[in-house]
Amino acid sequence: MQLTKRKSHLRNIILIVSVTLYMVSCSDKVVFDKYRSMEDSKWHKDSIINFSFNSVDTINKNNIYINLRNNKDYEFSNLFLIVGIQFPNNYQIVDTLEYEMTSLNGNFLGTGITDIKENKLEYKTNVIFPYKGDYSIHVQHAMRKTRKVEGLIYLNGITDVGVQIEKTN
Repeated sequence: MQLTKRKSHLRNIILIVSVTLYMVSCSDKVVFDKYRSMEDSKWHKDSIINFSFNSVDTINKNNIYINLRNNKDYEFSNLFLIVGIQFPNNYQIVDTLEYEMTSLNGNFLGTGITDIKENKLEYKTNVIFPYKGDYSIHVQHAMRKTRKVEGLIYLNGITDVGVQIEKTN
């Protein structure tokens, strides 16, 4: 009986150490990670969310992610975003992106056990920030209903929008 308790205790210690090492190694890769909350879980069509960061690494590659949290009030199976990067030399890249937000059977994608789902959406991979200085990433929704020209004034169900930048291996 005593041997069983020791094995159980040893397994728990190994699990705790493994999880801690995993979390530390993952956080070493994160260069930037910020969120902005949407008031009343509504994202206005003219609300451009800006994230500014300073890059001093002009050599290593990075992956950029758009992180979104949505609740059950999100009424679409996809999401269109306009995302841009402003470089220190005023050069700008702007992309229109589409992401799937639900599975084929209509369940929300993402992680989370509550009504809030978190999605880590790949934006750009293997990016090198070639200049030292201040960069800006801006995110705006570009949603509209089917067969409608004008965009939605409010996109319901988005609670938070974030940007995360990670070093690649």
